Amino acid sequence: MRKFLLIVFSLLLVLISVLVITVAIANEPLPEGEVGTIAEELTDKMLEALSYEAYQKLEVIKWSFPRGHHFVWNKAQDSVEVKWSDYRVLFKTKTLDGQAYQNGQELSDEDNQKALDQAWALFANDSFWLVAPFKVRDPGTSRKYVDTERGPGILVTYSGGGVTPGDSYIWILGEDFKPIAWKLWTQILPIQGIEFSWHGWKQHEGVWLAPLHQGPGPVSVDLKNVAVN
Repeated sequence: MRKFLLIVFSLLLVLISVLVITVAIANEPLPEGEVGTIAEELTDKMLEALSYEAYQKLEVIKWSFPRGHHFVWNKAQDSVEVKWSDYRVLFKTKTLDGQAYQNGQELSDEDNQKALDQAWALFANDSFWLVAPFKVRDPGTSRKYVDTERGPGILVTYSGGGVTPGDSYIWILGEDFKPIAWKLWTQILPIQGIEFSWHGWKQHEGVWLAPLHQGPGPVSVDLKNVAVN
């Protein structure tokens, strides 16, 4: 029995070592980039290609995220409805005040706050996969120009806001200045510089939104039921 346990322990050490080495090799350092006019002009072109002015006028955006997260975001009224599992949560995006329900029953005190915190975290992450291109000039952001193997890119770093401030993203742009992919340097992912596509672009009330994001191998983040009012 002792010999068997030693063999299992040795195999675990080997697997852990392989995993650590794989992550270390796969990790890509964050490029330096160039601050200034070229970065801001490229940002302007991307926002123009996606109809940023029309996006600002959208009142309601609806979508479903993988793992059964469903959202109705009323931008005009600064309110969000989030549904998942047996929860329904309504809250304001600026104050984070709101009310949570479980199985139709109103929650209170600590249970209500926990549900509100989770709803905010879901919204912050899941909305980003839909509207991140429109948030490249949010308060607390900085932008740099970078050259990529497939063309010009914009390196955006968030020093504040969201759930994990400090994250960085490189937008890789196509010939029409719409993003074709982004690369992520985030706290939530073990591998830095991982790439996901942005495709399936479709106009909604004049605004271009891309619900489909293909990552490495079979990994994908595909949004469903995207609609605007």
